[in-house]
Order: sequence, then structure tokens, then C-alpha cells
Amino acid sequence: MRMVLVLILFYVLVFTNTSDAQVVKRVEEATEVLNEIMAIPEKGIPPALLRDAEGIAIIPRVIKVGFVIGGRHGKGIMVVKNDKGEWSYPFFISFTGGSIGWQIGAQSTDIILVFRTKRSVDGIIRGKFTLGADASIAAGPVGRHAEAGTDIELKAEILSYSRSRGIFAGVSLEGSTLQMDYDSNEEFYRRSGISLTEIINRKTGVLPEPARVFLNTLKKYIK
Repeated sequence: MRMVLVLILFYVLVFTNTSDAQVVKRVEEATEVLNEIMAIPEKGIPPALLRDAEGIAIIPRVIKVGFVIGGRHGKGIMVVKNDKGEWSYPFFISFTGGSIGWQIGAQSTDIILVFRTKRSVDGIIRGKFTLGADASIAAGPVGRHAEAGTDIELKAEILSYSRSRGIFAGVSLEGSTLQMDYDSNEEFYRRSGISLTEIINRKTGVLPEPARVFLNTLKKYIK
């Protein structure tokens, strides 16, 4: 019975429409996550990785629920570099993953994905993308100087990070899926049928203030 309740809860989290005014909150929460993670340079994402990235996704408050069979879901934002080398305006994505193994309870986690190649960015731009299948992914290094000597020698196309209960570290998310959230794009930019190309090329008209604040925050950390 408990397992059934858990799966029902996850279904509600995945399929309930959370657009409308919540899209603004989503951008604000992404800005907050970035600020909090980068506030401690020795434990945050190396700024050089952010500076050289082709794309960055931030999914605040990913909910993970489980009872033997588990799942996680969240909604966030992403920015990519356009053909001019500029950071795009934020566009909206959803994140879904599953896992099998002994687990029980619920947990909220902030997730950041750093896309290091143009190929990995092109995957999500096409609408749907599976981490680990469509591009290699690995837990990312932390700390200001971490990029100088790690693994992975930074060969992975996507580096993943998560923060749960105040602890921030690299995490493996293979098999999780990212999907474009077109409804939230329309809601945030207040334009029916707005295209992803327009958002990436910064041709949306007036930029909502929460998006401006997010881009200024990102710029601050990649100097």
C-alpha cells in the first residue's frame, strides 16, 4: 500500500501543470541556487568550467520519492551559448529519472548540469535528451582549482552536481531525461508559440526582470 501511495505522489509531481506564475519563481530559485553554490569558492563549481561551458541547466528542488522503486522529477531552466557566443535567454526544461534498489522516503535536491560540448547542447535543443545515452555524463569536480587535475580529465560531455541537505557534490545522473517545457516558455515570455530559436538568439522582445537578474548573476561568476 505504501508503495502505491509513493508512486501516486510521483505521478502527481510529474504530470501536474505547474506553469502560470510559478515560472517566475522557477527562475528566481535557479538564481538563488547559483548564488548559494558559488558563495563558497572552495566547494562550488570551478568558475573556469562555467566560463567555458556551452550550456548550463539548473533544476531547483528536484523531488525524489521511493519505496524500493523510486523516481525523481523537477522543473528548471537552461541557458546555452548561441552562434554569437552570447548566453541565451533562459528557457524551461523538465527533469525526470528513476532508480531501483532499497530506498524509502522523499528528498529534495538542487541539480546543476554543465554542458561542455556543442553536441550535448544540440540534444536538448531537439526537445528531449537522455543523460548518459545521448551524451556522456559524470559527476563534476568541485572547488576553485579542481579543474587542474581530475578524472575524468574532464572528458565527459556533461558534468553534474547536486546539493541536498546543505551538501554540494558531483553526482551521477545517467539515465535521467531532460525535456523541453514549451508551455512554460510561452507563459514566461507571454507569447503563444514563441520558438526556442527566438529565445536562444535573444529575440523575445522585452526580457522579464527575473531572467535579467539570472543572466547578470551568471556573468558575475564566470569572469
